[in-house]
Amino acid sequence: KRILLLIFAVLMAASILPKPVQAQENKLVMAGYSAVLKSTDIQADFRVVKLQTFLAKYDSLLTSYAQVFIDVADEYQIDWKLLPAITGVESTFGKQIPYNSYNAYGWNNGNYYFKSWEDSIAKVSQALREKYYNRGLDTPYKIGPVYAPPSKTWAGKVNDFMQKIEQVDTEAFTLTL
Repeated sequence: KRILLLIFAVLMAASILPKPVQAQENKLVMAGYSAVLKSTDIQADFRVVKLQTFLAKYDSLLTSYAQVFIDVADEYQIDWKLLPAITGVESTFGKQIPYNSYNAYGWNNGNYYFKSWEDSIAKVSQALREKYYNRGLDTPYKIGPVYAPPSKTWAGKVNDFMQKIEQVDTEAFTLTL
């Protein structure tokens, strides 16, 4: 009788107690919450934090557009650090541009006027994909001779800014779950 009573008690407890949640690969699943947070979502957040932190260090007008840079880079499948790095070389991160041009990229030797920051980020990213990446020009050193001739230093400067963006420490922003 004791054994049957013990088995019955264990079965009852098992049906009342919350079920353990198993995490799937690349996902964090939390019991009692309806949302599933993928590790790629966490990575995207850290890219935004890195870029915002980096641009803020230079007092850039583009700081609040970090998410736009990343979303558009993902859309066109280009390196998310490339366009912000180009702004560093071409316009000190958007600080030295023709009035209301939104042209932080030296586009058309700085003479092209975009409608907004979002417009400029989208159009230049699309052009980088179509005119450069699609032709195999997918690093600053490959892009430089076409984007910024005859400069011998442009590619190295863009590459340096890309590395500095990547090296921004996000440890202070790590979430404890």
